[in-house]
Parts: sequence; structure tokens; C-alpha cells
Amino acid sequence: MKLKKNFTYIDLFAGIGGFHCAMDIVSEGKAQCIYASEIDEMAQKTYEDNFGIKPLGDIRKIDPSLYKAPDVVCAGFPCQTFSKAGKQDGFKDPRGTLFKEIIRLIEYYGEKDRPKVLLLENVRNLISHDHGYTWNTIKHEIEKIGYNIINVPIVASPKDVGVPQLRDRAIILAVRKDLFDKPIEMKFVRAEKNTTNIQTIVDKKHLDGARYLTEQQIYILDCWNDFIKGINRKIIGFPIWSDEFGETYSIKHFPVWKQDIINRSRKLYIENKSFIDEWLKKWKVRETFTPTNRKFEWQVGGKINSVYDGIIQFRPSGIRVKQNTESPALVAMVHLPILGKERRTISVREAARLQSFPDSFKFNEKPQSAFKQLGNAVNVKVISTIFSMFLEYIGCKLED
Repeated sequence: MKLKKNFTYIDLFAGIGGFHCAMDIVSEGKAQCIYASEIDEMAQKTYEDNFGIKPLGDIRKIDPSLYKAPDVVCAGFPCQTFSKAGKQDGFKDPRGTLFKEIIRLIEYYGEKDRPKVLLLENVRNLISHDHGYTWNTIKHEIEKIGYNIINVPIVASPKDVGVPQLRDRAIILAVRKDLFDKPIEMKFVRAEKNTTNIQTIVDKKHLDGARYLTEQQIYILDCWNDFIKGINRKIIGFPIWSDEFGETYSIKHFPVWKQDIINRSRKLYIENKSFIDEWLKKWKVRETFTPTNRKFEWQVGGKINSVYDGIIQFRPSGIRVKQNTESPALVAMVHLPILGKERRTISVREAARLQSFPDSFKFNEKPQSAFKQLGNAVNVKVISTIFSMFLEYIGCKLED
């Protein structure tokens, strides 16, 4: 199978153009986008500002008869309906049925004229959603229109390609059966864990959107830093709920997972009673901290010794610290990672780097909008790396 470097593609549910950037990388800037589709007006503007193409709006209104069949279909179809963070209504949610619009646009063309390769992206939970029914339905629909599809999506995260962000996504790969009919058993070669430090994306000159920690936030972090340095263990594999320190009430009516956290927190207190009693009094934890800030997750093993050496998040579930190679996933809800050493949240430029967008990429909106757009975007390096590997796997050479 051969493909020209100036291959054509369509960019569906395009967002701000993560797939577009990836296609530029793979093709050395020669691939041609026939059209993009994105319904969000702010994302449309960002896409147009960067690529000179204004995305079409509602995918349901696209008439494929107006366009030649592309060589490649890229689509990051809506994930909220399959995400663990949502209601997980799947195909019962109108957003879930938008997958069928991809099928409609492909199926319009004759079997021998249809796109050669499909490259789709969604949340990891898509694979197990509804006990596998959702994925099996997607797989069946793609096979039915003439494609050889990977048996199970590749689960990949930016950390797997040397970018310090944890963000698992399901990557779906398919090729027209008449072009490659062997089982697709491609192995994704991952980078070694924890090899890229968060400092590789830090840009101290461009701080648009960054927010420095408040005095209250620093007080809270200083408090938990004192706690970590004072207790008799450095590796903690569970959330610490300080409200359970010294408590003895029955927890039999709670779910097992909650009982486990409570029991571990109570045991930690017993092991460190003298220190913790003094710590609670010194920092006025119970008198001045919110319930959320009285919970703490030290997800670093023994790799760092200070809260400020890690990557921090103030989350609804508590304060979480990860080691400096593991930024939590950027999300549209904008729980921005905090760079401990810098004592501030990441900037728009740094968020873009975590999603592997080039420094030349332009955001002309307010930072909050830019963060939201990046939280909804695909990671450019993940897509370009896996697409290149897939083309090589199916024996497809890009030619000038």
C-alpha cells in the first residue's frame, strides 16, 4: 500500500486541531485537509487562526457529495458520554450517536473509493463501557463498511511518548480490507516510565494564564509538607483522611473501598499518635481547613521528599501530589496542575506543551478558554507517533 506525503484527510470533531498538527508532522507538512468539522465556535476560531481553514459546523449537516473521498479520516468523537467523569450513558446519549455520522460520511463513497485509513480517538473507558457492548458495536459498524480494524484499541498516554502527562486515551486504527487483510496485532512501544521531568515543559517567560499560590494555599501545603516529613513512613498507598484520626465509630455500613481508606487512615494515626496530635493542634487543621483540604493523596512513592518537589492539584477529593514526571491529565474542567517548585499553576504555553502543540500555536482567547480547549484536545505526539507506527505496520510507505 502506498500513500503520497500530500495525502488528503478530513478532521472530524476537530477541536482546535490536534489531529491537524499530527498529520503535519507525519507528512512533513504536505498533507492536505479537505475539510474540518467542529461545532464549538471558539474552537472553530482557534482552528482557523492557526490553519487558515474554518471548520464546518454540525457534522450532521455535512454533505459528503460536495467533497472527494479523503485518504485518511481523523476523528476524536465526543467522549463525555463514555467517560468515567460523566453519566456513561453511551449510545443512549445523543452525543454517543454522533459516531454514526462518521460511518455515514465514509459509507457515502463506493467501497473502492472509501478512505484508506481510519484514525479515531476516545477515552479509555470506551473499551469497557457497558460491559464491552459499546466497543463491540463500534468495531462491528466499522467492519461492516469494509474495514479491517484493530481488535482492541491501543491505550496510550503522553507519558508513553516522552511527555510528562498522565492521560490515557483509546486509539482506534482501521484500514480498508482490500488494502490490508491480515489481523492487526500492532504492539505499541512505550517510553520508559518517569523519564521526562515536568521542567521540560516549563516556560518562565510566557506566563499567560498562570496563577501563583495564595497565602492560604501555601499555608495548607506547608501543613501537609510538615505532615509528610514528620510521620514514620514515606510511602503511602492510600488517601489520607485526617478527619478519621482518633475516630472509633462503626464503619460497617460503608462501602468496602471507603472502609479501607478509613481503616488505613486510623492505623496511620495510631502509629504516629504523638506527632499527629501535635500536628493537628499546631496547624489548626480541624478548625481552619475545609473538609476537602483535610484530605491528602501522596502519590509519589518515595521519589520525592517535599510537597513542593512534586506536581500538585487542589481537587474536590482532596489535595493530590504526584512526582514531577507525572502531570495529571489536562481536562476541560480546568483543575490546573500546580508546579511545586514554581508555586504556581501552569501557563497556557505550558499546557499546550503538555498536549504537544508547537510553541507557534496561537490562542487569541482568554486563558480560561484556552485551557478548556487544550483539555478537550488530543495529544499531538500520541497521535502522530501511533499513526506513523500504524502506517509502517500495514506496509504503507509515504512517498513524495
